[in-house]
Amino acid sequence: MGDKMTCMPFSQIMDWVLEEKKAGKTVFGTHKKYVAGEEKAEIFGRNLETPIGPAAGPHTQLAQNIIAAYYTGSRFFELKTVQIMDGAELSACVNKPCILAEDEGYNCEWSTELTVPDAMSEYIKAWFALHVMAKEFGLGAQDGFQFNISVGYDLAGIKSEKINHFIDTMMHAGQDATFAECRNWLLENIEKFEHYTKEDVESIPEDICNSATISTLHGCPPHEIESIANYLLTEKHINTFVKCNPTLLGYEFARKTMDEMGYDYMMFGDFHFKDDLQYADAVPMFTRLMKLSEDLGLSFGVKITNTFPVDVTREELPSEEMYMSGKALFPLSISLAAKLAKEFDGRLRIAYSGGADYYNISRIVGAGIWPVTVATTLLKPGGYNRSAQMAKLLAEEGLKPFAGIDVEAVTKLAEDAKRDVHHVKPIKPLPNRKVKDSVPLMDCFMAPCEAGCPIHQDVSNYMELASAGKYEEALEVILDKNPLPFITGTICAHNCMSKCTRNFYEDPVHIRNVKLEAAEKAYDAVMEKLAVPGKTDGRKAAVIGGGPSGMAAAYFLARGGADVTIFEKEKALGGVVAHVIPDFRITKEAIEKDAAIIRKMGVKVEFGKEITSVKELKDQGFDAVFFAAGAGKPGLLELENKTPLDAAEFLKEFKAKDGNVDLGKHVVVIGGGNTAMDTARAAKRTKGVEHVYLVYRRTRRYMPADAEELTLVQEEGIEFRELLSPVSVEDGKLLCRKMKLGAMDASGRASVEETGETETVPADTVIAAVGERVDTELYQANGLPLDNRGKVVADSRTLEASSGVYVIGDGLGGPATVVEGIRDAQKAAAAFLQKAVVSELKKDGCEESCYSKKGILDSEREPAEESGRCLNCAAVCENCTDVCPNRANVAVKVPGMAMRQIVHVDYMCNECGNCKTFCPYASAPYKDKFTLFANEADMQDSENNGFTVLDREEKRVKVRLFGGPVEILLDDENPAVPAGLRKIMDAVITDYGYMIP
Repeated sequence: MGDKMTCMPFSQIMDWVLEEKKAGKTVFGTHKKYVAGEEKAEIFGRNLETPIGPAAGPHTQLAQNIIAAYYTGSRFFELKTVQIMDGAELSACVNKPCILAEDEGYNCEWSTELTVPDAMSEYIKAWFALHVMAKEFGLGAQDGFQFNISVGYDLAGIKSEKINHFIDTMMHAGQDATFAECRNWLLENIEKFEHYTKEDVESIPEDICNSATISTLHGCPPHEIESIANYLLTEKHINTFVKCNPTLLGYEFARKTMDEMGYDYMMFGDFHFKDDLQYADAVPMFTRLMKLSEDLGLSFGVKITNTFPVDVTREELPSEEMYMSGKALFPLSISLAAKLAKEFDGRLRIAYSGGADYYNISRIVGAGIWPVTVATTLLKPGGYNRSAQMAKLLAEEGLKPFAGIDVEAVTKLAEDAKRDVHHVKPIKPLPNRKVKDSVPLMDCFMAPCEAGCPIHQDVSNYMELASAGKYEEALEVILDKNPLPFITGTICAHNCMSKCTRNFYEDPVHIRNVKLEAAEKAYDAVMEKLAVPGKTDGRKAAVIGGGPSGMAAAYFLARGGADVTIFEKEKALGGVVAHVIPDFRITKEAIEKDAAIIRKMGVKVEFGKEITSVKELKDQGFDAVFFAAGAGKPGLLELENKTPLDAAEFLKEFKAKDGNVDLGKHVVVIGGGNTAMDTARAAKRTKGVEHVYLVYRRTRRYMPADAEELTLVQEEGIEFRELLSPVSVEDGKLLCRKMKLGAMDASGRASVEETGETETVPADTVIAAVGERVDTELYQANGLPLDNRGKVVADSRTLEASSGVYVIGDGLGGPATVVEGIRDAQKAAAAFLQKAVVSELKKDGCEESCYSKKGILDSEREPAEESGRCLNCAAVCENCTDVCPNRANVAVKVPGMAMRQIVHVDYMCNECGNCKTFCPYASAPYKDKFTLFANEADMQDSENNGFTVLDREEKRVKVRLFGGPVEILLDDENPAVPAGLRKIMDAVITDYGYMIP
């Protein structure tokens, strides 16, 4: 069926809600039940248990969306906008995918894709369902929530028969067929309820809405907006709010704010600011409408915000223009709220949307701005469950009756937003959160931190142990795959943290810190228990180089039964980590503790021994030689009249001489990686140095260094000299060409172009940190095969370059991270020993514990609680179920299968693409997961692998698996359909029959 949603009948909706709640204590996959207290607010003459809910958008387009939102704490529902263009005509205008909420939010859709009659039917079904749930599930009062209609986009459309009927029916629905259908079904099935009665059904109000929000398109003239408001107030006698855009702030304010907050890459022209409603026109209009509503005994206000249009520049969505929302929109929206509050001395009622979330909701409401509707935060992992935390927070603080807006409070909130860590763009763009694998049809649960780690460290296992205070067991888990817990616990590139799902909540679990914590707390106890391997199997292995990859190789080889000797040319183990990386990054004591772990395995070490001949070692009886020699040659950067000092050589000298190196007063470091950051920080600590400059041809946003390293450099007073390309050094100055950023590619990386101008930077010493190179001559001298770039050619599975000779770490493909060196060591050691050198640990996790953390954002926490923040995705992932507004991805419990399986429900999906964003795999669940189709026709219209149920009693289904569909009986074995998929289909029919239309 593709992106066409099919509405469920009220009977199916109610059966789904009742049966799922009874079986699993969830409602449409949401786990965070919110129970309202006795206290209520009042707006539009009606009660409201909490002043928050979903905005007019993806979370209010179907009945099940509204139900899920209510269950988790929403009580004010701004229903998705209706307009005269609807259904297939409108859907054809919406490019898919249409939502991108990875960080700040973007979308290119605007109003309901259903027909207006179908949308109205969904809202009425939801109205009935919420009344039932309020009492049946004990969630609150039956009059504790409100619906608000959103209509657009011009007066002619609103006066059309279609929209006019919609407005009239939503105000007085008693004569509507859907209203009668819902009422009759409840009366005929009253025995299905424990607490809900016939009298309750008969008391459900037919007056659904008494408030409307006007949504207008960009460029709508002020007289048109005022005409619509006048019409709704005088002709329909309905409380009316007008949506306002941040364009009221003016282009200069918006551009300056976005640039200062790190959103300089966000492109938008000034034409919308010129075409949209102007502030000078808005103020008198709002004044007139306030007076009119007062005379009519109605409420008038503004809704901030409607949309903020920006250009598509990085292929974010398949559109030319998109609407920005979320964290980046908040400082603009709240600034407009502050400006209008001041203009009207707090008397103008303001409803709010635009980046509201758990971190700012109490300050927004506390300033007198409510109701507040949200969207972007609900589109992130945790989904609707995030509402419960916000609702609980507001309940704890209490809600005061509206008595005007606190101008001072909202003004301060607007100023604070521009510096708030939750809204300022991080110094670095988001790394790719996905792993390279495609999502499987079954058993797709996995921990992205582990999948992203080169050695697939059992992060969730040791996190759970550390959280329970079992540090010895945690360190034992770590040591199974990682013999360098102190080095990796201090300077690991932590790709695991880049992949962590918590990035989409607030910040990642600080996995590296927890590893170091376990190592520090359990080191002595574990070292006592760490047993030297027994008798070796007679095979001897030589490791050339005692850096991290060599140390790791020796550990795995020795633990596997080999007699191992490391040959190290320096006087200590650790390689670059010990001899180049400064002490302020990692201490000698930490490195020595990892070295002691290696020696505990019985590994012999010969220091001051530089090996250049494989033959020499083999003549000594070594069966295998492991080159872990590193990449020791300086990178190439030639200036016109001077060769810069190499960063590695400087750092080595700096460390050996404890900073007593003569560099002069002004030092320039060329480069943008972590080595450049180390070099700049070391130079700053060098005796006699007054100024250190980091020169890079792009801006710091595009530097490859870790964000934390960039922050440290900035905090230490090192000056970034961005957009400069070095040319020459003369008279104590570095001459550079000035550059400018050009167009961005799809990855978000900007091109760079020369401007024709030059600039000089004071430079007594210039240090180049542009990477190191492999010593090709060493491998060439030993007869190892090289490619045309001078790199060793080794078997990718074993890393064997010639018989009995393995190459690992930096020396294989160039500079690598420590953990990549450990990965190479595992692979090569296993190949030589011809057996596994690490264990595959079982992934355990309490579902209840996992679900309890979903949707809960951290506020303030102690470092000791860090391990407890882990969501244990290895036990429960379900990101795709969390983030689907339409609840079209369902986690199904299948008898005989360890974890819940994901079934995609075709008829509930409009292919918004949100599940693709947050699936940790390089896949889109709405296309790639096993799909339930409503019927054969829908199956024919889709390319998804999946099934449709032909006969429930017989369990006869039609299945498509990578080809043409086949018809089978589930009770019959069929080799064409894996047993696991047959179990999933059987579970859907047997236990989740309400999913089948």
